[in-house]
Amino acid sequence: MIRQRIGLALYNLAVWVVVLAIAFPLFWMLSTALKPNDETFALPPTLLPVHPTLEQFQRLLTETPFTTFFVNSVIVGLCTTVLVVSVAVLGAYGLVRFRFPGRELIAHLVLFTYLLPAVLLLLPLYLIISRLGLANSLAGLVIAYTTFALPFALWLLRSFIVAIPIDMEEAAMVDGASRMRAFVEVVIPQALPGIISTSLFTFIMSWNEYLYAMVFINVDTSKTLPPGVLTMLNQNQNVEWALLMAASVLMSVPVLVGFSFLQSHLTRGFGSGAVKG
Repeated sequence: MIRQRIGLALYNLAVWVVVLAIAFPLFWMLSTALKPNDETFALPPTLLPVHPTLEQFQRLLTETPFTTFFVNSVIVGLCTTVLVVSVAVLGAYGLVRFRFPGRELIAHLVLFTYLLPAVLLLLPLYLIISRLGLANSLAGLVIAYTTFALPFALWLLRSFIVAIPIDMEEAAMVDGASRMRAFVEVVIPQALPGIISTSLFTFIMSWNEYLYAMVFINVDTSKTLPPGVLTMLNQNQNVEWALLMAASVLMSVPVLVGFSFLQSHLTRGFGSGAVKG
């Protein structure tokens, strides 16, 4: 009994150490964002702001093009998510429900393309998008993100659709529903946790991506947040860490809000995909 209690106490201690190690940088980011400039470099540093202020957020929104970068990131993230998930759902359904030669080979080749480093596809994609006249545009960035988000999304959704009994679709078609109607009214609701999980993954990927956004877009009005914030830093000789932390806090808001509202679906989605797939 005593050994069990000691083991449980040590386990809880280890969990809290890990949680604090992960949470402390986020806490320090928020604390720094609420400090005036003179407190940022104070020695010894203060854990909490002595004179908390929203000055950094006000400067960020009024004196920098952060709002433009933020809107561009939202547009790219949402468009990429809608495009990837729409194609992935249809593709995964086709790979699961239709019988044709080489079906499994195609499924594995799709996953293999996800294993390729993103930098390997950078030059070919840049040349293709440039020849299409989409360089320095958000549309070109959406196409680029789709190329390496789609394979994983397709494979992930395939595991959810495999777990849906085909008898449910057949029963709906016996009752007079077309295959498309059975797909929309039977398959989509059953695969909804997986669709939500895939959507969140795709949005986070496009929201945080830096390399493609930096290479494909050289116009400030079309930049997304990762390269845009770097541009803001390069304009000043001295890095304003409080301003940078304020930008980081605002960049984290959409992801945190998404996780907060979709947490139950996300947990159920990844759990179902791992067990049933």
